[in-house]
Amino acid sequence: MAKAKKKYYTIWQGHKTGVFDNWKTCKKHISDYKGAQYKSFESLEAAQKAFNGKYSDYIGKAKVSSLSKQELEKIGQPNLNSISVDAASSGNPGIMEYRGVDTASKKQLFIQGPFDQGTNNIGEFLAIVHGLAFLKKQNSNRIIYTDSRTAMSWVRKKKCNTKLQENQKNKAVFELVSRAEAWLNTNPYTTTIVKWETKAWGEIPADFGRK
Repeated sequence: MAKAKKKYYTIWQGHKTGVFDNWKTCKKHISDYKGAQYKSFESLEAAQKAFNGKYSDYIGKAKVSSLSKQELEKIGQPNLNSISVDAASSGNPGIMEYRGVDTASKKQLFIQGPFDQGTNNIGEFLAIVHGLAFLKKQNSNRIIYTDSRTAMSWVRKKKCNTKLQENQKNKAVFELVSRAEAWLNTNPYTTTIVKWETKAWGEIPADFGRK
């Protein structure tokens, strides 16, 4: 079995900030810290350089597209009259959080977590519903971008179809899930939910940059 690559973790905001050489220590310093900002790197040098910079410089970076010119032209450009949502989960289940940003400026509009235990799909589902409620409250005509087809399906069905079992550790997450499902069942909305074209446009602007 191939040996896992060594990773280093930069924490810009957490109970303790800095560069750490293992996930266990990083997890300790971000657990229960609202709005924690952290990212993994392949080398100590890269992690230290990132720590001396800004978190926003290291998230949602576009990658070179592998699509043809014709495919890119067919897809077109993203609609900037929109918000983008995304989730991050360190493990499945693991520490989970989600957020929404303005697609054009990447300005953060809302964030929840990190929670001690959740999954990426649950976070994506909660992020979309939070975005729907956010836009409805503002009476906004903006659309929502998500990179999760699973979460889009759950929202259409008004049900978070997770296999994760509720326990004391993830109680807060399941309380949010119940609230989200109740919102979907009692609030009509006209907001369009659209799949973010990652292959054409790079990572979604709300991406946490944890990959």
